[in-house]
Amino acid sequence: MPALGMAQDTGKLVNWLKAEGDEVKKGEPIMEVETDKVTVEIEAQASGILANITAAEGEDVPVGQVIALILEPGETAPERKVASPTPAPSQAVAPPQDKTTTEITATPVAARIAAEYNVHLQDVKPEGGKVSKADVEAYLQSLKATPPADGKVLASPKARRMAEERGVDLTQLRGTGPEGAILTADVLSFEPASQPVAASQSMALSSAWRVMADRITQSWNQAPHFYLLREVNASRLVQWRESILPLASIRISFTDMLVKLVATALTRHPRLNASWKGDSIQANPDINIGLAVAIEEGLIVPVVPKADQLSLEQIAARREDIVNRANQGKLLPTDIQGGTFTLTNLGMYGIDVFNAVINPPEAAILAVGRIVERVIPVDGQPTVQPMMMLSLSCDHRVVDGARGAEFLQTLVKLIEEPLGLLL
Repeated sequence: MPALGMAQDTGKLVNWLKAEGDEVKKGEPIMEVETDKVTVEIEAQASGILANITAAEGEDVPVGQVIALILEPGETAPERKVASPTPAPSQAVAPPQDKTTTEITATPVAARIAAEYNVHLQDVKPEGGKVSKADVEAYLQSLKATPPADGKVLASPKARRMAEERGVDLTQLRGTGPEGAILTADVLSFEPASQPVAASQSMALSSAWRVMADRITQSWNQAPHFYLLREVNASRLVQWRESILPLASIRISFTDMLVKLVATALTRHPRLNASWKGDSIQANPDINIGLAVAIEEGLIVPVVPKADQLSLEQIAARREDIVNRANQGKLLPTDIQGGTFTLTNLGMYGIDVFNAVINPPEAAILAVGRIVERVIPVDGQPTVQPMMMLSLSCDHRVVDGARGAEFLQTLVKLIEEPLGLLL
């Protein structure tokens, strides 16, 4: 299991793209792995025959654990050896015994069932040379692993826990384990019929949503937020876009233009591009603008790196690429790393103004509302102008009110007169 992020402890094996015994080529995708943020295709590191697959689809695997081998033509796969798991006291089928962990040869299915029921493989007496599924089932039956007297469905502790997390009713599943017990594979393969969600029913959450919830909670609890709001005349921004659309090789959005303007403003106010680390302020050498993107699994923030050094067309191309891949679940870990300032735009949903939660470890986030015509005074006369509301959320440990206001003032001037980019 590869490490796809610095803080990653496990990876979820989403899908095997090759089956055991298939021929694979170096650089060819062989599996899909989901981290806490993205799903990535993992390529074969060598050419040969895929063998000794030990991880099932849907399983969370510790980083660095061997989950398969690639054998050279003619090479014989070594016997699979599975370390006996240590039973959890509250979940073990049999009372825990004081035994040292040894390595037992077992089939993958036998090892999986034993692990789910927290059975010591060394306690199972195999009929043949290695522990088989039938051996484990026979051992469980000898322990009288029957359904509880209270009428609850028989399921392994791991399957029961997974079903609870996913909001799956165990009574709707058909178990494939001993005595018809439900295993994790049964939970993973279950596809419930479409039906209304009851108010009291738990909803299954994706890994991305859980991570988003954890990070936002961390930010809200640790970063002292304050907010600065400015209304800005967007007439010159609208004119600028209309003038460049016929000339550009790619569609330029208002978000692309704001990325460019925000990056320029950050070059003049680097404190807004800094981060709070430990008990000090850390300056970030690059200006990497994150774009908040809402996908089905939750909120994700892919990054436009070194946005201050890119042209509008380059920004638009990067934005189009990362947003498309975010919606397809094809972002790479590098796509979401290194952000120093985030831009979130809900104008397309008809939102006028909102306050955003800072994306840690950044110091600020800019929330952008829709462009809407309003009556405002110009030279003492009421006129209709396209107006836009900006809300700047700041971490008070890094940015004070004056610095935040100065940054926002610079940004407003650039929006109202984009020729300021030439200065």
